[in-house]
Amino acid sequence: MKRIITLSLLAAMLCVTAAGQSDRAKSRTELSLERQGMVDVQSRDKSIKVSLMYSRADNFTGTVLYTDLTRAYLHPKAAAALARAQQYLRKIRPDLSLKVYDAARPMSIQQKMWDKVKNTPEYFYVSNPARGGGLHNYGMAVDITLCTLDGDTLDMGTKIDYMGRAAHIDNEAALVKSGRISRRAMQNRQLLRKVMRHAGFKPLRTEWWHFNLISRATAKKYYKVIK
Repeated sequence: MKRIITLSLLAAMLCVTAAGQSDRAKSRTELSLERQGMVDVQSRDKSIKVSLMYSRADNFTGTVLYTDLTRAYLHPKAAAALARAQQYLRKIRPDLSLKVYDAARPMSIQQKMWDKVKNTPEYFYVSNPARGGGLHNYGMAVDITLCTLDGDTLDMGTKIDYMGRAAHIDNEAALVKSGRISRRAMQNRQLLRKVMRHAGFKPLRTEWWHFNLISRATAKKYYKVIK
């Protein structure tokens, strides 16, 4: 009996320790996002894959922008919509998953991105913080792709932050005809749009990976910018 009580106490202590470690594991930025009302997308659906591209240097800036952010956060409404998209995808293609490359983005990071492209031909691919930023800065946009259940991304024709016409979605048939992207890549993009639209997201014309849940005007009127 004494041994059972001892084991029970030990198990309880381990649970408390694990909970404390989980809290401590959250970074300063992640805790800040939570205080501002954002939620971890994997808390809504743990099967959603996450690989934040700005936590690595292999993005269009060539630098690490998220020094202490590895979890993907969104506004609760957007996170719920993303979970619906994942559920729909798993229903029609159980061999695939959504994979998040960027989600809620603090305005300080938006400024660093803008500083990289301002006064260049690529300026229109990044929202200007001086004009209120974009939907990422409200937790209402997500950069996303499709992957296998092992996490291997599908061919989409370009890298996820490629700045050029090959990433545009308004004339993909011509991109296929000219050989700039494959027919398979076009079909994969179409599947991604089908899934995201089913959940209420709207695609961005110039970036096959970017989806907004609401309009910028609605965000500015009813929601707060992430600091």
